[in-house]
Amino acid sequence: MNAEQLTSFVISPDGTVVEAMQKIDTNARGILFVTDQERKLCGVLTDGDIRRWLIRTGKLHGAVSQVMNCHPKVVSREEIPFSKEYMEQSVITALPVVDEAGVVLDILFRESKEDAFSRKKGGLERVPVVVMAGGKGTRLYPYTKILPKPLIPIGDIPIMERILRKFHEFGADEFYATVNYRKSMIKSYFAEVNAGYAIHYVEEDVPLGTAGSLRLLERPFDVPFIVTNCDILIHAEYGDIYRYHKESGNEMTIVTALKNIVVPYGVVRSSENGTVESIDEKPKLSYFVNTGMYILNPLLVQEIPPDVMFHMTDLSDMLLKQKRKVGMYPISEDSFLDMGEFEEMRRMEEKLNRSSEES
Repeated sequence: MNAEQLTSFVISPDGTVVEAMQKIDTNARGILFVTDQERKLCGVLTDGDIRRWLIRTGKLHGAVSQVMNCHPKVVSREEIPFSKEYMEQSVITALPVVDEAGVVLDILFRESKEDAFSRKKGGLERVPVVVMAGGKGTRLYPYTKILPKPLIPIGDIPIMERILRKFHEFGADEFYATVNYRKSMIKSYFAEVNAGYAIHYVEEDVPLGTAGSLRLLERPFDVPFIVTNCDILIHAEYGDIYRYHKESGNEMTIVTALKNIVVPYGVVRSSENGTVESIDEKPKLSYFVNTGMYILNPLLVQEIPPDVMFHMTDLSDMLLKQKRKVGMYPISEDSFLDMGEFEEMRRMEEKLNRSSEES
């Protein structure tokens, strides 16, 4: 690994959680090594460490030094021949090579990116997945004048088929699709897809919203189930998301993604009498946004009012007002792809093309 490649795997202890998430997005390995100015190793930071920190504190701008593991495992140059066995025994995926002074010289990985991509996935066996596919997709007009939004292709595969494939990779094979607009086209398309999973259609005569249509399910679920919009893709360990929901005690878990917004102007901060105190040039604001993917406890369906427009955000607001437990599962900005608008649709296609080339 050359010096430029090494840079994408190291971060200063003074870096922020947001910066760490962006670096992890870039290196696509889920890990960073924390080093000082002389590149001496101070700690290690994984995407799991960041996620646990965010769930516990909600602080996006916390310093990396507050989150990192201060006792990383290392090897010397002489120990490199034994590094793979050491990583397997220690159940770690990456190992820094350091010199006598603790300076990071290289990083070794237990598996290639391709191997990591092809690892067996699971965790969603017998978990129902509901795809909200009934909307008109007005933001994507005029495409949706011809095709329903779920069938708009990203590359050469319709977005809804990509969503189902992603869940199926993790073991899901029981899908429910709420349909309304151009529903016959959706049903005809998937009738010819030989994919190894079943789709049950929930037909809305009138639009009921992203939560209201759940009342039309013919039979109640007996396990927590997943609800997702039909215009998003989430790149994450779905099994981990589901497991977190069950272990957290949440009644609803919202999958959230980091969103960075750059103000394209100098922001002026002033005090009394119009006195300028400072000018921040193009500041960056960071937030967590609702991706449109949720995990719900099954009994919540009966609390949704029947035959009225009711969205998932209405359901979360209702639970919050009643002081019931609604949690979030944070993912990085690059792990969330949204097809809701033309610019985002192009970004989604570029991202999927890159992933296909890398794998």
